[in-house]
Amino acid sequence: MEQEQQTPRQRWMSVLARTDTNALITHWEKLALDPQYQLVRAPELGLAQVRARMGGTGNAFNMGDVTITRAVVRLGSGELGYSYVTGRNKPHAELAAVVDALMQTPAHDVLQQALISPLAAEKAEQEQLRAREVATSKVDFFTMVRGEDE
Repeated sequence: MEQEQQTPRQRWMSVLARTDTNALITHWEKLALDPQYQLVRAPELGLAQVRARMGGTGNAFNMGDVTITRAVVRLGSGELGYSYVTGRNKPHAELAAVVDALMQTPAHDVLQQALISPLAAEKAEQEQLRAREVATSKVDFFTMVRGEDE
């Protein structure tokens, strides 16, 4: 099955939601930005139902629930920023929403270069490292010939 193409906003929101909170805060603080915003929806906790497929291709089924934190902010210039992050991290959700709103302003290119791209690269590197670690423990099952059938 071919994966659907993501819009640029979907890509940056995915990076913001999936990145480590400490990494997000560290990169954000380097920018020394202090945008004026108000909370439209203060960070709040909730649940989302997770769906899965057997073997990744079978029929979908409800696997369970996951805790999420969501937030909505409005910049002084009117742009709305949204975020949904897994877990119970209110500061992460609020900062991700602020960055989402700022990505819709002329600051987009600076944020893309100094925040989103480095975070995406770090996440990709972490995922490749994890894939290599998992690959070392992969078991290849095969049938051994015992010599009785010769």
